This record gives sequence, C-alpha cells and structure tokens, in this order.
Amino acid sequence: MDSFDKKSLTEADIRSKYVLKAITDAGWDLDAQVREELTVTNGRIMVHGQTAKRGPKRRADIVLYHKPNLPIAVVEVKDNKHSLGDGMQQGLWYAEALDVPFAYSTNGDAFLEHNRSATTGQIETEIPLDSFPKPDQLWNRYRSWRNLDDKAESVVTEDYHSDTSGKSPRYYQMAAINRTIEAIARGQSRILLVMATGTGKTYTAFQIIYRLWKSRTKKRILFLADRNILVDQTKVNDFSPFGDAMTKITHRKIDKSYEIYLALYQAVTGTEEERNIYKQFSRSFFDLIVVDECHRGSAAEDSAWREILEYFSEATQIGMTATPKETRYVSNIHYFGTPVYTYSLRQGIDDGFLAPYKVVRYDLDKDMLGWRPEIGKVDKHGNPIDDRIYNVKDMDRNLVLDHRTKLVATKITEFLKATDRFQKTIIFCEDIDHAERMRQALVNNNPDLAAEDHRYVMRITGDNLEGKQELDNFIDPESRYPVLVTTSKLLTTGVDAQTCSLIVLDQSIQSLSQFKQIIGRGTRVNEDYGKLYFTIIDFRRATELFADPDWDGEPVDIYEGPPPPQKPEPGDGPPQTGKIKYYVDDVSVEVLRERVQYLDPDGKLITESLTDYTRKNVRKEYTSLDSFLQKWTASDRKNAVIEELNEQGVLLEALAEEVGREYDPFDLVCHVAFGQPPLTRQERARNVRKRNYFTKYGDKARLVLEALLDKYAESGVAQLETMEILQVQPISEYGTPVEIVSLFGGKDQYLTAIRELETQIYSAA
Repeated sequence: MDSFDKKSLTEADIRSKYVLKAITDAGWDLDAQVREELTVTNGRIMVHGQTAKRGPKRRADIVLYHKPNLPIAVVEVKDNKHSLGDGMQQGLWYAEALDVPFAYSTNGDAFLEHNRSATTGQIETEIPLDSFPKPDQLWNRYRSWRNLDDKAESVVTEDYHSDTSGKSPRYYQMAAINRTIEAIARGQSRILLVMATGTGKTYTAFQIIYRLWKSRTKKRILFLADRNILVDQTKVNDFSPFGDAMTKITHRKIDKSYEIYLALYQAVTGTEEERNIYKQFSRSFFDLIVVDECHRGSAAEDSAWREILEYFSEATQIGMTATPKETRYVSNIHYFGTPVYTYSLRQGIDDGFLAPYKVVRYDLDKDMLGWRPEIGKVDKHGNPIDDRIYNVKDMDRNLVLDHRTKLVATKITEFLKATDRFQKTIIFCEDIDHAERMRQALVNNNPDLAAEDHRYVMRITGDNLEGKQELDNFIDPESRYPVLVTTSKLLTTGVDAQTCSLIVLDQSIQSLSQFKQIIGRGTRVNEDYGKLYFTIIDFRRATELFADPDWDGEPVDIYEGPPPPQKPEPGDGPPQTGKIKYYVDDVSVEVLRERVQYLDPDGKLITESLTDYTRKNVRKEYTSLDSFLQKWTASDRKNAVIEELNEQGVLLEALAEEVGREYDPFDLVCHVAFGQPPLTRQERARNVRKRNYFTKYGDKARLVLEALLDKYAESGVAQLETMEILQVQPISEYGTPVEIVSLFGGKDQYLTAIRELETQIYSAA
C-alpha cells in the first residue's frame, strides 16, 4: 500500500492494519495480553445549576499486559497524517495513570518509545515497525524497574479474583493493589495506602488479601475495622468469596481453625488484661494485618490498635485510609511509612468516579456578629447567663438559640422543597442533644411527610437504638426511609450511603481529617438512582477548609514524637463536668448572607461571586463584546457556542438561576461579561413578531416557525437546533418531520430557515 493510501486511512485502520499486526508479530497474544480502547476514566461530571452532565471518558488505544490486571505498556495510535510522536503526551498520561513504565506513540510508520523507568541516557527511542519489543523483553525490563527477583515474581504474578459478575478493578485500584503486592514481595512489612472515601478501599483490600492468600505468601490474615457496620458490610460484600475460610470474631471467642479473620478492634481489646483476647493468639499467628480507616487510632502511641499491631509485630501490616492523620504527636506515615499509592478526592472527581459538589453557604447574624445577653438575662430554665459575647463557636455547645435551630431547619426544608424532598440527607450537629433538637425542628417543618411515615426524619446517634437499627435502610438505595438523618459523630466515617445527595454542616469542624471524612459521605456516584453530584449546605463556614493548601495535597509526615507530659498547675483539680449549656427561646436569628459556590473545571471551589467568575472566564476567550458577537453570529449552531462556553467552565445553568431563568445564554453572557442590558426570551420573541418576518413563507411553514418561536421563548435556542423538536406538540400537528421539512422545500432549506429565525431573534430590537 503506497504512502498516499496510508495517509487516507483512518486511525482505526492504522491500528488494525499496521499497529496490531506489528504487536502480534512480536509475539503478543491478542486475546490474553492486548486490550483495545480501554476505558480508564468515567468522564468528569460537571454541575450546571440543578443538572449534571458527564464529560468524555478517557480511553487508551492499546494496553499491553503481562497477565490480566498486570499492565506493562501503553500504545497511543494516530492516523498517518500525524507525526510519529503526536500521541506521546496522551500515551504518557495513560502510562502514568496505569503505573506502567513504557509508552509508545505511532502513526503506522514506526514506534516512538518513551521509557519512564530510565533516569539517565536516552529516554525516547524510535523503533522500526517490525521491531516492536517481545513480551519477555518488556517483562524483564519491568521486573528490573520494580526490582523484582524470581521469588517476588511468583507473588506479583498471582491471579486476581474474578467471578461471573464481571467486576474488575478500576485503574487506580489496580495500581494500588499491584504497588502493595510488589512492596510486600520485596520484603516491605509496613505499608500505607491512601484512597479517597468512595473509591473502593475495601475491594482493593480484598484483592490484595486474596492474591497473597492464594499464593500462600500470607496464610492467616486479620482485617480490623473500628465500626461494626464496616465489618459486617465487608463480610457479606467484598470479602464474601473467602467463604468458609473466613470468620468474624464475636462474643470474645477465638477459633483458630480459620484463615481470614474479620474483627472490630473493640472486640479483641479492652482495659483489663483478661479482655485482651487477641493475646490468645500467638504473636506469630497472623502473617498479615490490614487496618481499615487507620487514621482513627492505629497511629497513636497509646491507641488500642497500636497495642494489637505491636503484639503482632512479626506480621506484615497494611494501613488504609482516606485521610492519614499527620500532626506533631500522631502520624500514620511515621508508623506505616510513606504511602505506596495515593488516590485523592480531586483525582476521583476529575476521573468521574466520585461525585462533584456545590456549596450553599449561610452566614447567620448571631454566629457572625455575636450575641451578648443583657444584664441579668436568664435562659428558659432560669439559669443566669454569663455576660460575654457568644459567637459561632458557642452555638449548640455553650448556647442554644431555639430560633437558630428553627431557622436552620427551615432553610434545609426550603432547599428540599425546591429540589427533591426525598433525597437522602445527613445533618451533622454539634452533639446528641443538638441532633435531637434538629430532628424535632425538621419534623415540624415537614409535618405532611413526617405524618406519612415517622421515619422521614430520624436521629441516628450512638445512644439511640431505634435510629441505629434504621441505618441499613438509610444506606440502602431501594429503601425510601429514613430520608433526613440527624447525627453528630456516628455517620462521620465508614457509612456507604451511595444515594446521599445532601450534606448539611451545622457542626464546628476544625480537623481537616474529620472534614474530609464528612464530605466523603456524599461523594459516591450512583447513576441508576440519578445520583451524579451532591450539595453541601454549610451553616458554620466549615467549607472554608476547602481553601486549606492541605485539602487535597499529598500527606506529609510532620511527626515530632509523643506529646510531653503535662504538669498540673498549682490549684488544678479534677476536670470540670456538667458545664451549663444555656437554652434561649426569645432571641431572633436571621440570615446575614447566602452564597452558592461551585467547582470549577480544575476541581477548585469558586470563591468569588458567580458573576465575577463568569466575566473573567468569558473574557479569557472573548476580549470584547464585538468578538463574542462575531463568533455568535458566524456560528451555524448557536448551541455549539454554548457547549464551548460550558467546557471552558462558564456555568450557564447556575448563572441563569442567579441572574434569571428567563434569559438565554446569549443575554446572560452579554449582560454579565460585557454589561449589556439583557432581553428575556419572551421579549426577543415579541420583537421578531413585530417585524412581520414570517410573511415570506407559506401559511403552513409560517405556522411551524411561529410554533418554533414559542418553543424558543419557553426553553431557549438549543431546542430550535434539534430535529427532534419537530416531533413535539404543537409542531407535530403539522405533519411528520419529513412532511414538515418538505414545507420549506427540503432539509437544507429548513435549516436555512432556522438560521434566519435565529438571526431575527438576536438582531437589535
């Protein structure tokens, strides 16, 4: 085939005729070692007002594997009109994501190899088409890169668990699993994995344990968690393939005949020596210990988990967390070492595996400005109130303002009524007392639904059996109730509420670790139930933590050692208990300020006003009103300009909610970015009718255009540019789409008429 023919081929043709042939000629098994069009990411979800839309998925052209789930190279293919290296930057992104050392770019003439494992010498090399590396060559180079000897290879190449469900690890899970297995195969005994909430830590742990167990590298394994629900979910879901080899330690009874043990750490420890039943096991009994949510205590010198880990110090130990605890006195990294793999919340949102969020923030006057009681003021129980200024840090801790609780409940209810009253919601309160008062306020704000089923609003706290018994139903996407749940600490971590789409923060949160865990309750995506994003309503300015430089940064070890013992000052007595909390029912509370904030395309929360953000973003692309008008006028499809603006991060749906839903994107942009007075769609439609523009068409065609103009006035220009509009009432009354198009003389003439109608709509009044 000559060069002219080759340049006329599509990318798919180049891949099938040249690239795959070269790869299979080198000895690669097309069925077992080669995957084409591998979906790596799901496509980022962008939120526009009350709607969400996925962006394109990322797909690697060709991925080469030593064995299933053990990738070693990526090949990016371009058509022959491109140069040899045009696909390299894409290939390197996929190589980094898949954690492989070799990336290839090709246009069908040859291959350009990039060796990510090289630190000196020539990193990129051109390879003839007929000299692609053989599987053994690449595998040996991979082994060298990972420092794997023959013994380690037998562990690393152990198969993953697979079943008839077809479930397979996502790219980052695969990378985390392989990194961990390789580290253990090389002899590393303390390992830390950092994976954002909702990214499948337990499934990742299962595959790690399964491969080590099947290879008999680790024969007896202990999986520790700090919540009973975490252990139970793990046993019946991700770990179920272990079957009869697995047991859960309950009732402080030990049976040493199993190989996989699941335990609540409180079930194997205690303050009294005889309660420390883990000591019934010998120190060398377990080969592997995996600690889930290890930020919750295992890194602290005096924690119960630390006792277990030190007792079984001969075992390999893996800590898994979304939020490693790193302070001067407590450190996961100090104990487990630098994370072997990190997958952050921002990465999860960028990849479309985690739900993005928008923030509605309310600043309340008594929180922000403070409240000082008048002299002699007593609370509703007759307690004299200390004379000082109370602010947001005191609310519901030292001071309870009934009107504040009612206002928060009212604002939550208003949001639900404007969106969906049955969206699963968690309200985080200061303490159990606050959670109960909030439950009452929400019941009173929703008397119709609370009367329909008392579980519409429930308190789920550690002291409330009835509430805790409903936790599984709250988590279950198919269970309608409970809907609104008030809590303080119980739901902070480990609760897999896939359809929770509203998180309310009425709790003062100082810890970044705790904040990440709370936000993680909303990050699950469940497309079957329409859960693509979630909303955070913040009454305590907790979302200012999004601006913390460590919010989504790499965890850093800042451990200095255990805290020095505190010497009591003269006169110190036992700690005070029973501190008075004042309850006040006659002080009004009002909203001082309300703001809605969204994530920008880079995953950062927009902190400026939406209008300022829009103006800045539009003017990056269009420096003047004239340049925007020229682009708009020249475009045959106005919707293409709208889509382009959306891709550039201009949140048109959200802007319409703020400025006015009666304006279409053209007027929103002209008004917000360039200061032009906007016209509503109805005003533009009326102006068109005044011009007698329709008289040039026949009677039926004129009626069709008038109906289309009504549709524009109702819902915007995007409707006009789809042929589907011809199947909608009342336009469909004029015939089938083919018959309607024929009224204009054919499809081309119909589309010309639509463009002329758009010109009339956007011409000056």
